[in-house]
Amino acid sequence: MKTQTILRNEDTFLIPTYKKMPLALVRGRGCYVWDADGNRYLDFYGGHCVTALGHCPAPVVDAIQKQSERLLFYSNVVYNDTRAHAARLLAEMAPLHRIFFCNSGTEAIETALKIARKSTGRNGIISTKNGFHGRTLGSLAATWNPSYRKPFKDVLASAHYFAEFGDLESVESILSRNEGIAAILLEPIQSIAGIVEASSDYFQGLRELCNRHDVLLIFDEIQTGVGRTGTFSISEQFGVTPDMITLAKSLGSGIPVGALLLSDRLSDEVQYGDQGSTFGGGMIAMSAVIATLESIQNDGLMERASEIFDAIATAIKPYVIEVRGHGCLIGVRTELSTSDILPALRKNGVLAGGSADANVMRLMPPLITSAEHISEFAEAFKDVMVHAHA
Repeated sequence: MKTQTILRNEDTFLIPTYKKMPLALVRGRGCYVWDADGNRYLDFYGGHCVTALGHCPAPVVDAIQKQSERLLFYSNVVYNDTRAHAARLLAEMAPLHRIFFCNSGTEAIETALKIARKSTGRNGIISTKNGFHGRTLGSLAATWNPSYRKPFKDVLASAHYFAEFGDLESVESILSRNEGIAAILLEPIQSIAGIVEASSDYFQGLRELCNRHDVLLIFDEIQTGVGRTGTFSISEQFGVTPDMITLAKSLGSGIPVGALLLSDRLSDEVQYGDQGSTFGGGMIAMSAVIATLESIQNDGLMERASEIFDAIATAIKPYVIEVRGHGCLIGVRTELSTSDILPALRKNGVLAGGSADANVMRLMPPLITSAEHISEFAEAFKDVMVHAHA
C-alpha cells in the first residue's frame, strides 16, 4: 500500500488523536524503521519511549511466536505458567515485589490511585505542575495541562492538588493545609514537559514528608523504568523506595502491557474484587515481558544507558545549549524550535521527539544503541544545526 493511501485511510476512518509525522512506517529492525516508500530512518523516538530493545528484537519475536502456538489467552481466573514466570522475574528485578498486570500506563495509574484512596481512607492526591499521567479520567485529573482537563472538569475526581516539581516547600504547604491527602504522584523525570529533573535531596525529602504525614508516594515510571535510565527503577539512583511504581512503555517491547508494583503492606490490603483486568496478564503480553526482561538482564543493557547518554551529549555538545536527562531518556535544548529541527532531522533520516518546551527535543534511543548509531545521529544533527545558522 502506498504512503498516500495509508495516510488517507487513517485520516478518513480514525478519530484525530496525535498530530502525526507525515510518515507511514511499515517495518522495523533494531534501531531502524522503514516507511512505505522504502526510506530508512534511525529511530531515536522509539514509538514514544517504547522500544527499549529496538524494533522487533529477536528474543521477543521468538517468545511471542512460540506462545501464540501454545495458548493465546486465558484470563486471571486461572493460573498460568507464563504469567507466573513474568511475575517472578519482574519482582526479582524491581525494588517492589508485588504486581498487578494491566494493559497500559494509564490503567496502572488508575489502579495506583484507587489503592491509595482505599488504603488511606482519604481522597486527596498531590501531583506536580507540568506532569503527565494519562488521559483516562483518574489519571487525567492528576495531569497538569489545563487544556487536557478543562473539557472534563465537571466529571474529574475532585481533591487534586498541583505542587511545583522539585520544590519541597510547595508540597509541604499543600500537606499542611489539607488533612485528606492520600498520596503524592509524580514522574521522577518530567518527560513531556521537556526532560525536567529534580535532585536526589528532593525525592528523599518527599519520602520523609510522606512518612511524617502518613501519605503514600507513587512514582510514575512509565518512561523512566525498565532500565531505560540506568537502573531498573530510577528510584534506586535517588536512594528512595516509593510505595507504588507504575510501569508500561518499554515493559513489553511494543506489546501493550502495564504493571503496578506495590509494597508488601499495600498488597496485603488488597482484597478479591478490588482490582481486575480481563486482558491484564495475558499470555502474549507476558511472553513479551519475559523476553524483554531477560534480554535487559542477561545482556547488561541497563549499564549501557549512561554510556549512551554520555556519548550523545559529547557528540552534539558544540551545537546545543544543554543536554539533560538520564540514560536513554534525553532532553536537548537548542536555540532553534523543535518545529524546525524535527522535520529537518527526518529529511536527514532521523526520528526524534518534541516536548511541551518548544526548544527541547527529546531523544529516546534504545538500549542497544551503538557508537555507529550515535555517530549517524550526530552527523545528521550537525548538518541540521549548521544549515540553520548558515
